[in-house]
Amino acid sequence: MQPFQLPEFYMAYPARLNPNLDTTRVHSKAWAREMDMIDVPQHGTVIWTEADLDAHDYPLLCAYTHPDCDATELDLITDWYVWVFYFDDHFLELFKRTRDTQAARAYLDRLRLFMPVDGPITEAPTNPVEAGLADLWSRTVPSMSADWRRRFVESTKNLLDESLWELANINEGRVSNPLEYIEMRRKVGGAPWSANLVEHAAGAQIPAVIAGSRPMHVLRDTFADAVHLRNDLFSYEREVLDEGELSNGVLVFEKFLGIDTQAAADAVNDLLTSRLHQFEHTAVTEVPPLFEEHGIATEDRLGVLAYIKGLQDWQSGGHEWHMRSSRYMNGGGQAGGKLLAGPLGLGTSAARIVPSLLATHRQRQRSFTHVPYPDVSGVSRPELRMPFPVRSNPHLGAARENVITWGKAVGIIDELPGLWDEEKFRDYDLPLCASGIHPDASAEQLDISSGWLAWGTYGDDYYPVLFGKASDYPAAKAQTERFSEFMPIDGEATPEPVNALERSLLDLWLRTTAPMTLDARGQFRTAIEVMTASWLWELANSYQNRIPDPVDYIEMRRHTFGSELTMSLSRIGHGRTVPAEVYRSRPVLAMENAAMDYACMINDIFSYQKEIQFEGEIHNIVLVVQNFFDTDAHTAMTIVGDLMDSRMREFEHVVTTGLPALFQDYNLDADAQRTLLGYAEELRNWLSGILAWHEGCRRYAEPDLIRHFPDSPGAPKSPEAPQVLFRPSGLGTAAARLIPPTRVGSLVAGS
Repeated sequence: MQPFQLPEFYMAYPARLNPNLDTTRVHSKAWAREMDMIDVPQHGTVIWTEADLDAHDYPLLCAYTHPDCDATELDLITDWYVWVFYFDDHFLELFKRTRDTQAARAYLDRLRLFMPVDGPITEAPTNPVEAGLADLWSRTVPSMSADWRRRFVESTKNLLDESLWELANINEGRVSNPLEYIEMRRKVGGAPWSANLVEHAAGAQIPAVIAGSRPMHVLRDTFADAVHLRNDLFSYEREVLDEGELSNGVLVFEKFLGIDTQAAADAVNDLLTSRLHQFEHTAVTEVPPLFEEHGIATEDRLGVLAYIKGLQDWQSGGHEWHMRSSRYMNGGGQAGGKLLAGPLGLGTSAARIVPSLLATHRQRQRSFTHVPYPDVSGVSRPELRMPFPVRSNPHLGAARENVITWGKAVGIIDELPGLWDEEKFRDYDLPLCASGIHPDASAEQLDISSGWLAWGTYGDDYYPVLFGKASDYPAAKAQTERFSEFMPIDGEATPEPVNALERSLLDLWLRTTAPMTLDARGQFRTAIEVMTASWLWELANSYQNRIPDPVDYIEMRRHTFGSELTMSLSRIGHGRTVPAEVYRSRPVLAMENAAMDYACMINDIFSYQKEIQFEGEIHNIVLVVQNFFDTDAHTAMTIVGDLMDSRMREFEHVVTTGLPALFQDYNLDADAQRTLLGYAEELRNWLSGILAWHEGCRRYAEPDLIRHFPDSPGAPKSPEAPQVLFRPSGLGTAAARLIPPTRVGSLVAGS
């Protein structure tokens, strides 16, 4: 008996089989034998027998996932997959079962020696994993650019190194929370690594100028998440019940939501579907403008499209292989490369696609059919655990008056009628937030911090008001691009500011960056550019009336909240006591991301009524969760509260266990250790200060909302007052416009 019934998967693309499968089967077995992967004991344990390799049938996987490449390329790609699966099983037997972390770390460190970005391999292999990697590296990298090599080295190192994260969780008996799991699974699961190989197989490298852009990152990450979640569903029985593995999405959902295995499997499949929808949305709506923005040549555009097609082939082909491989739970499956089930031949692929579309169309539909301004006044916030005390800066009183004077001078106050006047500015009390975040700052530093918080908050309010229609998007993009001109790195001339956002940005930039190095200024400007670019993402979703995918929302929320801006300022203050690579390490990133998510969700639960009922907003984690789980607002708020608690516990876990291990791994001296521990303390102040501000300001309570938004369609109306007839517009709202006007009014009122 299987532990659960496999769900109906979203499969929009037919799988195809590479005609070179048979010759690759012969080649891959010979190569594995040459590398001593078959029937050769490792520390007394045979990892694979010939029968194991035949049953797993990695050539079938690669023939399905790379249906169009020639025989030589298919041989190479298949050898990579034989190697990576052998590594996984080799690491399991030698280190996961023995829980020998120290030996595992030494084992992984040596593998880096066989992936030089430049120059030859100089080390001699000592086991089949090293021998296979050395051979594959020499056969793969000569035809690829330096940019691709660097990206492939990074994804391969992540794949190898994050095996230690899985091992640490097993040793501690710890099941991660959903957000941590998604982030770490991308690395340990290896799908970003697979995406790099798709480039190689398609003979199409992503142009370096767009390789780091949001659309390309989203395509890679959604591809990775879907591959990993699919694998989790098929491998649950083997990994969780046989191997004692704790890094499996079904198990994570079981434990986090407190539900049975079947319900958890269905939830994982829903997330898998959502990630594929996000992949398609990005490919269709974000990639074409990216080409135009960077002037990508026609040949390179075709290469990117071939890469996207290759990722789609991988999804459908990977599913077919999972249904056939003996490695996985698949209800018996169809082993040995039999033909695809269902009707075959020209024009029949739709028959295999329609059932999956019918099973998953409601999820896509929900994302575009939200009717704005519902009455959510009865939804209570969850109890929040804040283990860190809030401290207050002694200069708070002066900062409150100084920021008002500054707001008038730069024009934030009363620039747009009805947006921010002095009463609202005082109600919002941004210095209170700065005081808790920076309790030890000088008076001047507190004024600057208060100014940045005011600038970001004002911009967040300003964009949807000034650029609220789709026809306004070019102006919004032009405004966003102009921000960079007011952040000179090395004394460049700046244009004349034409509005309050530009005047206040220029003033804050000059006061903040005067003592910084050029490198620090560059990092800080990038953090601000990331935040302001995310405002465009929010606008695009609003034009489409599209509730974001939950993972995309969480990751973009860190940008829209301005988290990187805060982190950047903190790191700049650390000087050079900590090596740059330490800030990119898993423990530091995990600590930062957990803190960012907790802070962002504080804002979302406090601003829930303001955003959803009074502003008609769709960017709020409670609404995103409600839409994803197709549940009510009260349940969604409870789930968000649980997620916040799990992120806080993760933050505490990283600080108490992850940082000490990091100190040892990087052999950090006392100064570096003090800096990182001080950074953790800064993040504690950040979290407690943000919560204290939300509890103490007058921006989110219902009486203040009624006073601040008297004309909102979501504001309570007296019985004798005429109903505001709101007509939603945008993609996906046609159904709401078919409802009689009186019914629309009642829907908006929440009745």
